Amino acid sequence: MPCPECGSSEVVEDSHYSQSHLVCTECGFLLTEGLLTTTRSEETFSQAVRYSESTAEVKKPCRNQIQGQKRVHDLCRILRVRPVVEDTASELYLKVYEHQSFLHVTLEKKEALVGCCVHISCRQHNWPLTLSTICSLLHVEPTLFSTVYQHLLKELRLDIPTLSLLDLVKTHCDGFNLFQNSASIPSQFLENKEKVVERAMQLVELASETWLVTGRHPVPIITAAAYLAWQSLLPGHRLKCSLGRFCKLVGVRQPPPASQRVKEMLDILVRLASQLAWLVPQQLDAKTVVKYTDDILRHRTLLLKQTLSLAWAENTNAQTDLSKQTEMGAGAEGGSGDGDGDGGESVPSLADHVGDEVSRQKRKTPVFLPPCLNQRKRKKACPEAEASLHTEPTTGEEEISDSEIEQYLRTPEEVAAFKAARAIL
Repeated sequence: MPCPECGSSEVVEDSHYSQSHLVCTECGFLLTEGLLTTTRSEETFSQAVRYSESTAEVKKPCRNQIQGQKRVHDLCRILRVRPVVEDTASELYLKVYEHQSFLHVTLEKKEALVGCCVHISCRQHNWPLTLSTICSLLHVEPTLFSTVYQHLLKELRLDIPTLSLLDLVKTHCDGFNLFQNSASIPSQFLENKEKVVERAMQLVELASETWLVTGRHPVPIITAAAYLAWQSLLPGHRLKCSLGRFCKLVGVRQPPPASQRVKEMLDILVRLASQLAWLVPQQLDAKTVVKYTDDILRHRTLLLKQTLSLAWAENTNAQTDLSKQTEMGAGAEGGSGDGDGDGGESVPSLADHVGDEVSRQKRKTPVFLPPCLNQRKRKKACPEAEASLHTEPTTGEEEISDSEIEQYLRTPEEVAAFKAARAIL
């Protein structure tokens, strides 16, 4: 086909986008122009599309998405999860990244999405993993991570199965540095992992039987159980090691409530150890009871029954004594007659005193209760203080009591001094 402009017959086919064009090599005249299309089906039917749409035929993932997906694979390989868990986490991350609720979030939240997808896939395949482990690996704040995690579960409507606390003990203790021979850790602090995990699981079971696990976060309980288990295996060299130093040695962050969980577990051990006959002569307290952890755990079922039976017997005896002393007090009050007819203040009865004494003894009874019932009661405000807070405005018509009148009466010396001062003025 000759060129209509210059008449040259040298015409070549120039490929442009998805279609070719005929262009003259002499003058550059465009003999035939193809249509810009975006898909192969549109090319077949020669349908014209806009230029902005034609460039978006193959949408490539952005750099942040590629980097996030690589982080998912790296995190799964660090945790050494099964291939099916890694594939599930990768698919979930691609789905979440394109979700409308997570398109315009900060880079910190996108980093948290990586850990959330890995954690969800592990939970779905019954692979024990804690949120604190993910946060420590990704260096993400736990508050931010939990917020993104809850938002993700709500938007995708995911149902995450719960994990056993004993499985979490194994997972949490696997990364402790005390199980590896290191020059930075003293030899007396190194311990066998199987022994620590086994005893920590027994302590967690004991804590569960005594209501210490109910409504609590698992990580502080596991940390406290691992600390006491590690101490009890070699108490001679490890009793002076604090919880903070233990967490630094094992390479984990100390949860704030862990110290309180340690105190609660030690209180339980002291209560149970007092029931062992061969430990009665010993002076048991929170500092020495760790030495007898093996004996307590070996007989914990029997010790729990004995402690509960003793508490039940003490409560029964206290109620019996209360009923007897109340009857005696009622008889004594009945024989005294109506001697308070002059309107004086009433004297507390003997039954009230006995009831206060028995209730005080009940509070000392070693019983195991859920954490919600072991909260310290707030001190009630004084009735006079409560009344002063809600007093009505003074009008001058209020009645004056005898005690207030006595405060204003002056002695003869005060009256003479007042007259002398007034005469001078």
